[in-house]
Amino acid sequence: MQEINEKVVLITGGSKGIGYGIAEALKREGAKVAITSRSQSSADKAIGSLNKISGGAALGIEADVRDLESQKNAVKKVLDKWGKLDVLVANAGLGHFASIEELTKDQWNETIDTNLTGVFYSIKASLKALKKTEGYFITISSLAGTNFFAGGSAYNASKFGLTGFTQAVMLDLRQYGIKTTTIMPGSVATEFSSGSDAEWKIQIEDIGQMTVDLLKLPPRTLPSKIEVRPTMPPKR
Repeated sequence: MQEINEKVVLITGGSKGIGYGIAEALKREGAKVAITSRSQSSADKAIGSLNKISGGAALGIEADVRDLESQKNAVKKVLDKWGKLDVLVANAGLGHFASIEELTKDQWNETIDTNLTGVFYSIKASLKALKKTEGYFITISSLAGTNFFAGGSAYNASKFGLTGFTQAVMLDLRQYGIKTTTIMPGSVATEFSSGSDAEWKIQIEDIGQMTVDLLKLPPRTLPSKIEVRPTMPPKR
């Protein structure tokens, strides 16, 4: 079993939702956790909550995954503070849902730039550091990356693309000892999802625990793509 204690983790979009759930779980295990948000105030608010949890240290960084230089700066801040990077969790994402008739150019671009190009920028900015530690690259895709639905053209395209991107990158990076996994959740109880307080939905701490479990697996074993569903969704 691998130890998480003292690992250095960077989580994009880690101030809320799934990203925050992962940050909380890893901090409890003793990891040093850096989270990014487009707003420094949002990052600082999340860090205030994380610092109430015993375990590793936490750092909040203002960064935008749609900007490569911003991502490079985030990685630099992590390296300046802790000297290494063991894990990148590319979590930042958003969704615009509308029929193709109503979906705007700006909504399309923001979805693709955040959910897909943003992950490309994140790994490009982190790759040199991850090679040094033979680290771990985790992306947060979605069951929408394998199941399409009406009104989801932009979101489906971004998540189908992210799922394929991650699997191809896994084949590129394993030669360096870097493990790569994409997690594909269904309905998660977050602000992103309507009915965020529904008990039947996947909880953010569940994805956090899954990330902990992935990092603890022996180096020889790699779950490269994980589909996650609520056990008992309501009947329609």
